[in-house]
Amino acid sequence: MASLAERMRGNGRIAAGLLLNLLVSICIVFLNKWIYVHHGFPNMSLTLVHFVVTWLGLYLCQKLNIFAPKSLPPSKLLLLALSFCGFVVFTNLSLQNNTIGTYQLAKAMTTPVIIVIQTLCYKKTFSTRIQLTLIPITLGVILNSYYDVKFNFLGMVFAALGVLVTSLYQVWVGAKQHELQVNSMQLLYYQAPMSSGMLLVAVPFFEPLFGEGGLFSPWSVSALLMVLLSGVIAFMVNLSIYWIIGNTSPVTYNMFGHFKFCITLFGGYVLFKDPLSVNQCLGMLCTLFGILAYTHFKLNEQEGSKSKLVQRP
Repeated sequence: MASLAERMRGNGRIAAGLLLNLLVSICIVFLNKWIYVHHGFPNMSLTLVHFVVTWLGLYLCQKLNIFAPKSLPPSKLLLLALSFCGFVVFTNLSLQNNTIGTYQLAKAMTTPVIIVIQTLCYKKTFSTRIQLTLIPITLGVILNSYYDVKFNFLGMVFAALGVLVTSLYQVWVGAKQHELQVNSMQLLYYQAPMSSGMLLVAVPFFEPLFGEGGLFSPWSVSALLMVLLSGVIAFMVNLSIYWIIGNTSPVTYNMFGHFKFCITLFGGYVLFKDPLSVNQCLGMLCTLFGILAYTHFKLNEQEGSKSKLVQRP
């Protein structure tokens, strides 16, 4: 009975973490869209602000004794910080050089790439049932975006690099927490300032720092308040991502990401009257079916492995 209650509490915490991530992720998508449309704040500079605010938020949390920082060697976090910057840079370059449909289709490839990386590099095994759930999810993404898929060499290079680096980043977020025996707050506390410094070096190659539309140009009070609010929400997004990956797996987080994509599409239709075609509706249903199948099989496998542990003498 005690183990059952413990499992229920654990599942409840994961469900709460997923729900928080869902809410803040949807909020930040629409808030960032508002900032880009109404204020023209540059994309990568906004990401830099997000990570600076994330670090400041964690600094405040440790001062309030919400968590205790753990001394970590910077060399152990260098690849994680670099992969985050690569993920931001290549994702933006993919978006700039591809249509939205091609960009979304490339992003859908992150899940199978994560499975390949974890299988080859971390000797993790995935059942056939789990692997088959990728079919309806990928089909759903294709139905959502095929009408806007156009290929060009440079765009495909950036998309491929974006998928590879994003997959490595998500795998390492989980692996580093276990390797260094730290929680999500402790890891992010050290990674956020490192990634901020690296992004600050990268931003001038893609966006202006000064002058009209630059990070340090004179912005209106309303624009600054919206950017600050976006940073606070990004703090919750980043923290919940690290927590979810650390307590579940990169694949589970990716599956949840596909669900958020469906909700965002539907939210755009309801809130902004964005057009939603029959193909997109079918695509969302396919994706949701794949996610539900993955969740069902994953829970069955977890229950099966726990039962075997209990039965062992």
